[in-house]
Amino acid sequence: MRKLCVLLVLIWFTAGIAQHPAKKYTDTLCSPYLHGRGYVSQGESLASAYIADEINHIGLKRFKKNWFQSFNFTVNRFPGELILQQGKHQFKPGVDYLVDPSCPAFKDSLYGIKCTPEQLLDAHNRNLLIKELTLHKKNCVLIDVDACPKDSVRSLKRYLASLNQSFSIIELTKQKLTWSVSQIQSPFPRITLHADISTLADNFFFQVEAELIQHSSSNVIGYIKSKKRTQDWIVLTAHYDHLGRMGRETYFPGANDNASGIASLFTLAAYFKSNPIDKNILFVAFAGEEAGLLGSKYFVEHPLIPLKNISFLLNLDIMGSGEEGITVVNATKHTAQFQLLQDINTQHQYLHAIKSRGPAANSDHYWFSEAGVPAFFIYTMGTNKNYHDVYDTSDNLSFSAFDNLQLLIRTFFEHL
Repeated sequence: MRKLCVLLVLIWFTAGIAQHPAKKYTDTLCSPYLHGRGYVSQGESLASAYIADEINHIGLKRFKKNWFQSFNFTVNRFPGELILQQGKHQFKPGVDYLVDPSCPAFKDSLYGIKCTPEQLLDAHNRNLLIKELTLHKKNCVLIDVDACPKDSVRSLKRYLASLNQSFSIIELTKQKLTWSVSQIQSPFPRITLHADISTLADNFFFQVEAELIQHSSSNVIGYIKSKKRTQDWIVLTAHYDHLGRMGRETYFPGANDNASGIASLFTLAAYFKSNPIDKNILFVAFAGEEAGLLGSKYFVEHPLIPLKNISFLLNLDIMGSGEEGITVVNATKHTAQFQLLQDINTQHQYLHAIKSRGPAANSDHYWFSEAGVPAFFIYTMGTNKNYHDVYDTSDNLSFSAFDNLQLLIRTFFEHL
């Protein structure tokens, strides 16, 4: 099965014209054949097979008999029909609306009552709304979330979550639609719709196929031995999973997040295979990042090398732009290593800027940091603002700083 899947991907991959290796890798990882590298149509599994084939081709070594470190977790997925309709008008998934990642299966009419944030934020009016829903046999609340005062957003979200335990919710917004992954399933649907509440009728037809499954994922792992015998390791990581499909027709390509990081991992692996350094280098493509940093957590709990032997870890996520430079998470925690990055960049003028940021639990470096491993998370900054949406495509990436960032990382590793 894996060999057939890899063959199909490689046929698609080699059909394109000559282009930058990072663009080729990203195009492949974002192709419809990999279904958004999520939990529908074996997208994540197909991606792991492709990555294993590629690092084998580069010449990395593997632990034991294969490239994979497998683990299981629960995830909510949307494999089939998805319809949101008002009258004869069908809204377009991913463009006009998103289902909440925890949405359950549903096929019925939604009979709504429009309300304001103020109604939910006030206890008396909130109770009146619930009574009105019950009295008039309505099953859905429509609310313009953009009208909520900024200092009350957190409270509004809390009340909406509570209300969603008994009723369906449609949140109206003009803001960017951003999706995610859930490991739970709510009792009633929740939808975010990009529309003006004043232009909508109260009633909708909604159909969604959803299933809460036990999913098997795999981190993909290979390594390069050092020039001389040593127990010291540097670790280079990037997650390969993304959001996958939301219904049968819509998928999230995840080019910047994080096909671009895997492309960077491949090109650095190829360089260090030909130019080994004085430390062993471990390369890890993590699964389950979008579901809650699950692959990296599993690795830290089941390490293939002693964590105490890791001199430094560098996690790459969102590598597709760079016109405005990079940001380094944990820079304030590891000042000597951050200064080394700054000094290298000052000497060679690789990047426009290197910004410092403190610790954050926003990517796969986090669990290593919590376990005492020195680690940075680097992401690029630039004009591309597509994130967790259907527009995060390979064509929207500039790779403006890709080659220079590669040079910076190479030099950084060689001086650690």
